[in-house]
Amino acid sequence: MEATREIYWNVNHGFIWVMYLFALLAVGGCAWGFWSRLPLYRQGKPLERLDRLPLRFKLMVQGALTQAKVLRVQVPGTLHAFFFWGFLLLFIGTLLIMLQVDFTAPLAGWTFLKGTFYKAYSLTLDLAGIIAILMLAGLFVRRFLVRPPALPTKRDDYLAHALLFTILVTGFVVEALRMAATEVHQNPELARLSPGGLLLTPLFAGMSLAGISATHKALWWLHFFLAMGFIIVIPWTKLRHLFTDPANYLFTDLRPKGAIATIDLEDETAEQFGAAKATDLAWKDIYDADACTLCKRCQDRCPAWHTEKPLSPMRVVQQVGEMALNEPQGDLCRYITEEVLWDCTTCRACQEICPVDIEHVNKILEMRRNLALMEGKFPGDEVRTAMSNYEVNGNPFGLAWAERGAWAEGLDVVTLESGEPFDVMYFVGCYASFDRRNKEVAKAFAKICSAAGIRLGILGKEEKCCGEPPRKLGNEYLYQTMAQENIERIKGYGVQRIVTTCPHCFNTLARDYRDLGLEVPVSHYTTFLAELADQGRLKLSPGERFDCTYHDSCYIGRYADIFEPPREMLQRLGGSITEMDRNRLESFCCGGGGGRILAEEKVGTRISVARVQMAGETHAPMLVSNCPFCLTMFEDGIKTGGLEGDLAVRDLAELVAARL
Repeated sequence: MEATREIYWNVNHGFIWVMYLFALLAVGGCAWGFWSRLPLYRQGKPLERLDRLPLRFKLMVQGALTQAKVLRVQVPGTLHAFFFWGFLLLFIGTLLIMLQVDFTAPLAGWTFLKGTFYKAYSLTLDLAGIIAILMLAGLFVRRFLVRPPALPTKRDDYLAHALLFTILVTGFVVEALRMAATEVHQNPELARLSPGGLLLTPLFAGMSLAGISATHKALWWLHFFLAMGFIIVIPWTKLRHLFTDPANYLFTDLRPKGAIATIDLEDETAEQFGAAKATDLAWKDIYDADACTLCKRCQDRCPAWHTEKPLSPMRVVQQVGEMALNEPQGDLCRYITEEVLWDCTTCRACQEICPVDIEHVNKILEMRRNLALMEGKFPGDEVRTAMSNYEVNGNPFGLAWAERGAWAEGLDVVTLESGEPFDVMYFVGCYASFDRRNKEVAKAFAKICSAAGIRLGILGKEEKCCGEPPRKLGNEYLYQTMAQENIERIKGYGVQRIVTTCPHCFNTLARDYRDLGLEVPVSHYTTFLAELADQGRLKLSPGERFDCTYHDSCYIGRYADIFEPPREMLQRLGGSITEMDRNRLESFCCGGGGGRILAEEKVGTRISVARVQMAGETHAPMLVSNCPFCLTMFEDGIKTGGLEGDLAVRDLAELVAARL
């Protein structure tokens, strides 16, 4: 006899309409639940997130089905992914039954759940159910028994685990009862293809057929109504992420990483800059609170949280949702607190690890814009002083603008205003122009370029800060003022290519200045040097091998995905790299991003101290970076952390220049 089974065995077919009625009501209730939340999202400002739909649909399908971002954290990611795949297969199996019973069989007389296909179907669904139960048990142990620090557990978590576990177990019990009556003795070969149900059939060995039939019918309907209850509660609990998370892949930000909306400061109708209340944010910012699963991956990687500061990116996302729901016109900045908002280093570690594409950083930046532009507030007096220095001298130190190019004296570097020919414009930045330690990096880079036959041109006294630190602290007006001056001069001199040694300058010129009209190609020096080496223009003398560890600065690593060129250059120099535990996408911030280079750390451990301690744990004698902020912060961290004499900090350019 061909392998198959009676669909809806022992269920009165005259009552199947009841099943479909309740299924329709459950789906309708679920849809209404999500529909009722739309006004919550619509409180936010408009934001275009449905352009380039083919790409967005591809990202949504890939993100949901592959669980690739979920799997980036191995243990909970594996448990969640296999549970999802198991549950998905069970859902597909249910749809196939509906397809045959309600469409192909009555309309075309075709039944496909038979023979070899049915055997594969039966085995696949049982294995999927077993895997789903095992993975759910693993997730239960992790959340309720192991309890990772600061993992929030709410009523929703108890409900979700209980409901899912009961649905899966009752499904197997119902199957076991059916098999006990129709397969175990009548068709044992087919029964073996349902291992989950077969495992439970001994429980009913002593029951009469009438008892099995009655128990099966009762549990079948219990299983059904549990499944319908599950569908109904989805939009009202954290289970809503079954729908909100795939949709969040659809709504993902397709702009370059770290892109920030450029404010139209000339809009005379604008009454508010930045976000003072939840409704000042975009609808996506409010929606993110519903997409958040409280997995705390963002919090675990936040350098502020790691160093005992109050900022939790996860909590900020939730607080935005709470205010949008309960007090949409309330004071959002005070609810989250200014201290939390100023703690962010904009390192983007939170967004990079988020499994559902939540956007943490720009929410904080919008609230900072309100504090800076509307309330005139900054983290401290030292930052206010720096802002005044930017306004007067174009740098945070208050040093004379006329001295900006003094570091290049005696080097083959020309100022653009001299009219002398040059190959590449070097945007030096404030730290390489004025900071004693970072001047050595600028000189080293200039020497490297000369050795490679590249003549650098600089703006010298005409260069202003790129504006990145003020912008990240919310002062969009000061940023745009300095940026427009820089752009005007760059365009005026007909610059064809720009290179910078500062990752913050690089990202600002290469990405943010595009909104203000700069189209000149911009490179960070790590990729520029790799390019010269590949072309054979950079001749390096062999030297002794050296041990080091390498720090991926946030604005080169996570923001620009530049990971291998600096490592390859170190290896060409004879370097042997011992990686820190947190490297590449998982790298730990130096503490200087987000304008924090200008502000004192007054709470918890210094972020720079935490990072140099990580470097010290590798036992490498040298910490190599390629960012002036990192260089400055690490030297301070070494002094504060008591690592003087144990760990030296070098910029990659200095090491390359030493091998010319």
